[in-house]
Amino acid sequence: MTTNEQLFARAQAVIPGGVNSPVRAFRAVGGTPRFIARAEGQYIWDAEDKRYIDYIGSWGPMILGHGHPAVLEAVQKALREGFSFGAPTEREIELAEAIIAQVPSIEQVRLVSSGTEAGMSTLRLARGVTGRSKIVKFEGCYHGHADALLVKAGSGLATFGHPTSAGVPAEVVQHTLVLEYNNVEQLEETFAAQGDEIACVMLEAIAGNMNFVRASVPFVTKLRELCTKHGALLVFDEVMTGFRVALGGAQSVYAKLIPGFEPDMTVFGKVIGGGMPLAAFGGKKDVMKQLAPLGPVYQAGTLSGNPVATACGLATLAEITKPGFYEALTAKTKKMVQGIAEAGREAGVPIVTDSEGGMFGFFFADTLPQNYTQVMATDKERFNRFFHGMLDHGVYLAPAMYEAGFVSAAHTDADLAATKAAALAALRG
Repeated sequence: MTTNEQLFARAQAVIPGGVNSPVRAFRAVGGTPRFIARAEGQYIWDAEDKRYIDYIGSWGPMILGHGHPAVLEAVQKALREGFSFGAPTEREIELAEAIIAQVPSIEQVRLVSSGTEAGMSTLRLARGVTGRSKIVKFEGCYHGHADALLVKAGSGLATFGHPTSAGVPAEVVQHTLVLEYNNVEQLEETFAAQGDEIACVMLEAIAGNMNFVRASVPFVTKLRELCTKHGALLVFDEVMTGFRVALGGAQSVYAKLIPGFEPDMTVFGKVIGGGMPLAAFGGKKDVMKQLAPLGPVYQAGTLSGNPVATACGLATLAEITKPGFYEALTAKTKKMVQGIAEAGREAGVPIVTDSEGGMFGFFFADTLPQNYTQVMATDKERFNRFFHGMLDHGVYLAPAMYEAGFVSAAHTDADLAATKAAALAALRG
């Protein structure tokens, strides 16, 4: 047995499935997960000491690459000052100010420890503010594992969703409506029938959990219009996209295309913590003041605003707000996906790609999918073969066709060229 296989066997004896988050188990692609021993810059090394070009980046937060010197210094200083206090710190204020400075739709934020916690708290706040129970999400979008959001589409238009996990009673999701992504007509019909009962709509404007799928401009435009008309809150889930696709997140991308556009609330994670467990949710003051201790909506967390995590996040944000950062990152990401597309053409394999900022996706298909059903129709078996071929050639992609990928500032032209060469070899193999 290889060292990775030995570790996986040990892990399965003491951890359900051998992993602490399901996608890591390689169930979608088959084979043995790689146990990572260390990382530096754009590379990770597994337990066999094999090096890989990393395009997961801890699922997005490592936008600077692993172990950036300025981030390491900030974290080490914070560690010496104390791991956790359970009391306010100045860095919490500084991080909140840094987020608000780049996202015009936000006037106040509450820091928490995970994207799931932020999403769950946002739903509670939206319901508390509006006095309504129903929420809308879209099939293929993932907003964490809170019960009310683990839902698949119902059997008909705007029917109540069905739980996608054991342990979630049907009663818990009876107020969750699941609609098709990018379906304007269905959106209009749902609001016409139930708009005055909807507390909020939660959207990944660039979805990262059905690979990489964009919400169309007409879809987002109509969504904003309907939420405003019916008094529902529009929530952008930017756990993945926040500070990853652009300095102002996905909402800044749409604000350039839709005059005056902004969501009512936003959920953040990943990049704002720089790899530490940290997330946030925010909005206008008249919404956020409904949170305890000011208002009736309760939310709390012992490790919220952790001093080490906030130091890591602040140091990361300081680097990515430097002039030219996103222009360079965007260029690298475009070059990376162009390399994969070119490898596909050279190998005679249909591949379509898309990217924004430092986030990307590709599909074995002739056209870019616009919703979950179309994603599911792409060639899964070819992806699985491609994944393992890339792994054999030292390129670490997400171990499932449903996940977006991430480029960091640390990736070099040599890495991108090596990735294209690996893709061509994997496709021809």
